Amino acid sequence: MIDNFKPPIKSRTTQELLNIVGSPKKWNRDALYLAKYELSNRNVDTSEIENAIKLANEKEEEEILRKVNKSYQISDFILKPKGTLFELLFTWELKKDGYILKAKQQKTFRITLIIIILFVYLIKFIQEN
Repeated sequence: MIDNFKPPIKSRTTQELLNIVGSPKKWNRDALYLAKYELSNRNVDTSEIENAIKLANEKEEEEILRKVNKSYQISDFILKPKGTLFELLFTWELKKDGYILKAKQQKTFRITLIIIILFVYLIKFIQEN
């Protein structure tokens, strides 16, 4: 197999190779194969490879938990109001991206906003008549 990667897989450190093997979703199949092959050429112990895979899985699980529990804070509205409002109003893929709590807050915000707009419109309509 030809090593067309930059820098080449063979020139990478053992730790970089372990990172490649540990996170196969982030690398293409050829890079993964070459990294495994290079690790075997360097006589790296299989327990070290398994440990790298385990650490990468734990890191990925931590990232998923961080996303699930991330929510909107008052500081978001104070420090970056435009970005937060834009995200609340126009972003549709929070749940798909793993931000479950933010998606629930977004749904509540949108429903509340619609109710407030309808209420203001109703009051204006009543005052005109």
